[in-house]
Amino acid sequence: MAKKTSGRGQRELREKVKTARGRKLSSTRWLERQLNDPYVKRAKAEGYRGRAAFKILEIDDKYRFLVPGARVVDLGCAPGGWCQVAVPRINALGEKPGKAVGKIIGVDLQEVDPIPGAELHVLDFMEDGADDKVKAWLGGKADVVMSDMAAASSGHKQTDHLRIIALCEAAAALAFDVLEEGGTFVAKVLAGGAEGSLQAELKRRFKTVANVKPGASRADSSEKFVVATGFRRTPDEA
Repeated sequence: MAKKTSGRGQRELREKVKTARGRKLSSTRWLERQLNDPYVKRAKAEGYRGRAAFKILEIDDKYRFLVPGARVVDLGCAPGGWCQVAVPRINALGEKPGKAVGKIIGVDLQEVDPIPGAELHVLDFMEDGADDKVKAWLGGKADVVMSDMAAASSGHKQTDHLRIIALCEAAAALAFDVLEEGGTFVAKVLAGGAEGSLQAELKRRFKTVANVKPGASRADSSEKFVVATGFRRTPDEA
Protein backbone atom coordinates (compact mmCIF):
# COMPACT_ATOMS: atom_id res chain seq x y z
CA MET A 1 0.00 0.00 0.00
CA ALA A 2 1.43 3.38 -1.04
CA LYS A 3 2.43 5.67 1.76
CA LYS A 4 0.42 8.85 1.91
CA THR A 5 2.29 12.10 1.38
CA SER A 6 1.24 15.67 1.93
CA GLY A 7 0.63 17.99 -0.98
CA ARG A 8 3.57 20.08 0.22
CA GLY A 9 6.02 17.58 -1.26
CA GLN A 10 4.44 17.99 -4.68
CA ARG A 11 5.17 21.69 -4.80
CA GLU A 12 8.53 23.32 -5.40
CA LEU A 13 10.05 23.90 -2.00
CA ARG A 14 11.45 27.30 -1.14
CA GLU A 15 14.41 27.29 1.22
CA LYS A 16 14.01 29.44 4.30
CA VAL A 17 16.68 30.81 6.58
CA LYS A 18 16.13 30.88 10.30
CA THR A 19 16.77 34.23 11.92
CA ALA A 20 19.91 33.69 13.98
CA ARG A 21 20.68 35.58 17.15
CA GLY A 22 22.56 38.76 16.26
CA ARG A 23 21.58 38.63 12.57
CA LYS A 24 19.43 41.44 11.25
CA LEU A 25 16.14 40.62 9.57
CA SER A 26 17.43 42.31 6.40
CA SER A 27 20.44 39.96 6.38
CA THR A 28 18.18 36.95 6.81
CA ARG A 29 16.03 38.11 3.88
CA TRP A 30 19.17 38.59 1.73
CA LEU A 31 20.39 35.08 2.53
CA GLU A 32 16.98 33.62 1.75
CA ARG A 33 16.88 35.46 -1.57
CA GLN A 34 20.36 34.16 -2.45
CA LEU A 35 19.41 30.59 -1.63
CA ASN A 36 16.38 30.76 -3.89
CA ASP A 37 17.86 32.83 -6.73
CA PRO A 38 18.00 30.68 -9.91
CA TYR A 39 20.96 32.68 -11.26
CA VAL A 40 22.94 32.09 -8.07
CA LYS A 41 22.27 28.37 -8.45
CA ARG A 42 23.25 28.46 -12.13
CA ALA A 43 26.46 30.34 -11.34
CA LYS A 44 27.48 27.64 -8.87
CA ALA A 45 26.56 24.86 -11.29
CA GLU A 46 28.43 26.44 -14.22
CA GLY A 47 31.50 27.54 -12.26
CA TYR A 48 31.00 31.30 -12.36
CA ARG A 49 31.98 33.43 -9.38
CA GLY A 50 28.66 35.23 -9.23
CA ARG A 51 25.26 35.71 -10.82
CA ALA A 52 26.53 38.88 -12.54
CA ALA A 53 28.22 36.67 -15.15
CA PHE A 54 24.83 36.09 -16.74
CA LYS A 55 24.31 39.84 -17.17
CA ILE A 56 27.34 40.27 -19.41
CA LEU A 57 26.56 36.98 -21.18
CA GLU A 58 23.13 38.30 -22.14
CA ILE A 59 24.40 41.75 -23.11
CA ASP A 60 27.18 40.31 -25.28
CA ASP A 61 24.83 37.81 -26.91
CA LYS A 62 22.88 40.82 -28.19
CA TYR A 63 25.67 43.29 -29.04
CA ARG A 64 28.62 40.96 -29.85
CA PHE A 65 31.61 42.98 -28.66
CA LEU A 66 33.50 40.16 -26.87
CA VAL A 67 34.90 38.67 -30.06
CA PRO A 68 38.11 36.70 -30.70
CA GLY A 69 41.10 39.04 -30.63
CA ALA A 70 39.38 41.80 -28.64
CA ARG A 71 41.40 43.73 -26.06
CA VAL A 72 39.22 44.22 -22.99
CA VAL A 73 39.42 46.20 -19.75
CA ASP A 74 37.17 45.14 -16.85
CA LEU A 75 36.96 47.91 -14.24
CA GLY A 76 36.12 46.89 -10.68
CA CYS A 77 36.41 43.27 -11.77
CA ALA A 78 36.01 41.52 -8.37
CA PRO A 79 35.00 38.77 -7.88
CA GLY A 80 35.80 38.03 -11.53
CA GLY A 81 32.61 36.75 -13.17
CA TRP A 82 32.79 39.14 -16.12
CA CYS A 83 36.42 38.19 -16.76
CA GLN A 84 35.43 34.51 -16.69
CA VAL A 85 32.86 35.17 -19.42
CA ALA A 86 35.24 37.25 -21.54
CA VAL A 87 38.21 34.83 -21.56
CA PRO A 88 36.71 32.17 -23.88
CA ARG A 89 34.77 34.67 -25.98
CA ILE A 90 37.83 36.75 -26.89
CA ASN A 91 39.96 33.59 -27.21
CA ALA A 92 42.38 34.81 -24.52
CA LEU A 93 43.78 31.30 -24.04
CA GLY A 94 44.16 30.69 -27.77
CA GLU A 95 41.93 27.63 -27.64
CA LYS A 96 40.12 28.46 -30.90
CA PRO A 97 42.44 27.49 -33.78
CA GLY A 98 42.53 30.02 -36.57
CA LYS A 99 40.97 32.74 -34.42
CA ALA A 100 42.72 35.87 -33.18
CA VAL A 101 43.86 35.76 -29.55
CA GLY A 102 42.44 38.47 -27.33
CA LYS A 103 43.59 39.96 -24.05
CA ILE A 104 41.70 41.00 -20.92
CA ILE A 105 42.95 43.22 -18.11
CA GLY A 106 40.93 43.19 -14.89
CA VAL A 107 41.51 45.92 -12.31
CA ASP A 108 40.12 46.35 -8.82
CA LEU A 109 40.95 48.03 -5.52
CA GLN A 110 41.41 44.58 -3.98
CA GLU A 111 43.24 41.45 -5.05
CA VAL A 112 41.18 39.02 -7.09
CA ASP A 113 41.83 35.28 -7.18
CA PRO A 114 43.59 34.29 -10.42
CA ILE A 115 41.53 33.54 -13.52
CA PRO A 116 43.24 31.56 -16.30
CA GLY A 117 43.53 33.78 -19.36
CA ALA A 118 42.93 37.07 -17.51
CA GLU A 119 45.58 39.48 -16.28
CA LEU A 120 44.47 40.95 -12.96
CA HIS A 121 45.89 44.06 -11.28
CA VAL A 122 45.26 46.00 -8.08
CA LEU A 123 44.61 49.56 -9.26
CA ASP A 124 42.51 52.60 -8.43
CA PHE A 125 41.45 53.46 -11.98
CA MET A 126 40.70 57.05 -10.89
CA GLU A 127 44.28 57.78 -9.84
CA ASP A 128 46.58 59.89 -12.04
CA GLY A 129 48.25 57.85 -14.72
CA ALA A 130 45.85 54.89 -14.46
CA ASP A 131 45.02 55.12 -18.16
CA ASP A 132 48.70 54.90 -19.11
CA LYS A 133 49.14 51.83 -16.90
CA VAL A 134 46.14 50.13 -18.50
CA LYS A 135 47.41 50.83 -22.02
CA ALA A 136 50.88 49.55 -21.06
CA TRP A 137 49.41 46.32 -19.66
CA LEU A 138 47.28 45.88 -22.78
CA GLY A 139 50.12 46.71 -25.12
CA GLY A 140 47.96 49.30 -26.84
CA LYS A 141 44.44 50.62 -26.76
CA ALA A 142 41.29 48.70 -25.79
CA ASP A 143 38.41 47.54 -27.93
CA VAL A 144 36.10 47.20 -24.92
CA VAL A 145 35.91 48.90 -21.51
CA MET A 146 33.28 47.35 -19.26
CA SER A 147 32.22 47.86 -15.67
CA ASP A 148 29.78 46.24 -13.27
CA MET A 149 30.87 48.49 -10.39
CA ALA A 150 28.47 49.74 -7.75
CA ALA A 151 29.24 52.06 -4.87
CA ALA A 152 28.65 50.74 -1.37
CA SER A 153 24.98 51.12 -0.50
CA SER A 154 24.06 53.91 1.90
CA GLY A 155 20.45 52.80 2.16
CA HIS A 156 19.34 56.10 0.64
CA LYS A 157 18.19 55.56 -2.95
CA GLN A 158 18.98 59.09 -4.22
CA THR A 159 22.46 59.07 -2.68
CA ASP A 160 23.24 55.62 -4.07
CA HIS A 161 22.07 56.74 -7.51
CA LEU A 162 24.38 59.75 -7.49
CA ARG A 163 27.33 57.66 -6.30
CA ILE A 164 27.00 55.07 -9.02
CA ILE A 165 26.55 57.75 -11.70
CA ALA A 166 29.79 59.34 -10.48
CA LEU A 167 31.53 55.95 -10.77
CA CYS A 168 30.13 55.45 -14.25
CA GLU A 169 31.26 58.92 -15.32
CA ALA A 170 34.77 58.17 -14.05
CA ALA A 171 34.76 54.86 -15.94
CA ALA A 172 33.62 56.65 -19.10
CA ALA A 173 36.41 59.21 -18.72
CA LEU A 174 38.97 56.41 -18.62
CA ALA A 175 37.29 54.75 -21.60
CA PHE A 176 37.67 57.95 -23.62
CA ASP A 177 41.42 57.78 -22.98
CA VAL A 178 42.03 54.09 -23.64
CA LEU A 179 39.45 53.04 -26.26
CA GLU A 180 40.34 52.39 -29.86
CA GLU A 181 38.28 54.10 -32.54
CA GLY A 182 35.06 52.09 -32.92
CA GLY A 183 35.33 50.63 -29.40
CA THR A 184 32.58 49.71 -26.94
CA PHE A 185 31.78 50.92 -23.42
CA VAL A 186 29.46 48.95 -21.11
CA ALA A 187 28.65 50.08 -17.57
CA LYS A 188 26.07 49.70 -14.85
CA VAL A 189 23.93 52.66 -13.86
CA LEU A 190 20.89 53.08 -11.63
CA ALA A 191 17.74 54.56 -13.08
CA GLY A 192 16.92 57.77 -11.26
CA GLY A 193 17.20 60.85 -13.42
CA ALA A 194 20.72 62.12 -12.72
CA GLU A 195 22.31 60.24 -15.62
CA GLY A 196 21.18 62.75 -18.27
CA SER A 197 24.55 64.48 -18.65
CA LEU A 198 26.34 61.13 -18.85
CA GLN A 199 23.96 59.90 -21.54
CA ALA A 200 24.42 63.13 -23.51
CA GLU A 201 28.22 62.83 -23.41
CA LEU A 202 28.10 59.18 -24.46
CA LYS A 203 25.83 60.02 -27.39
CA ARG A 204 28.35 62.66 -28.45
CA ARG A 205 31.27 60.23 -28.26
CA PHE A 206 29.70 57.01 -29.57
CA LYS A 207 27.74 56.11 -32.68
CA THR A 208 24.97 54.33 -30.76
CA VAL A 209 23.94 54.29 -27.10
CA ALA A 210 21.42 51.84 -25.68
CA ASN A 211 20.09 51.12 -22.20
CA VAL A 212 19.31 47.52 -21.33
CA LYS A 213 18.13 45.56 -18.32
CA PRO A 214 19.29 41.94 -18.60
CA GLY A 215 17.06 39.15 -17.38
CA ALA A 216 19.68 38.34 -14.74
CA SER A 217 19.11 41.74 -13.11
CA ARG A 218 16.67 41.36 -10.26
CA ALA A 219 13.19 42.64 -11.03
CA ASP A 220 13.15 44.83 -7.91
CA SER A 221 16.51 46.44 -8.78
CA SER A 222 16.75 49.83 -10.48
CA GLU A 223 20.00 48.84 -12.20
CA LYS A 224 20.38 48.96 -15.94
CA PHE A 225 23.35 48.89 -18.27
CA VAL A 226 24.41 51.48 -20.79
CA VAL A 227 25.93 49.96 -23.93
CA ALA A 228 27.76 52.49 -26.10
CA THR A 229 29.23 51.25 -29.38
CA GLY A 230 31.23 52.88 -32.16
CA PHE A 231 33.55 55.13 -30.16
CA ARG A 232 34.72 58.21 -32.03
CA ARG A 233 37.45 60.60 -31.02
CA THR A 234 36.90 64.34 -31.01
CA PRO A 235 38.87 66.37 -33.60
CA ASP A 236 41.37 67.61 -30.98
CA GLU A 237 42.00 64.03 -29.75
CA ALA A 238 42.44 62.75 -33.28
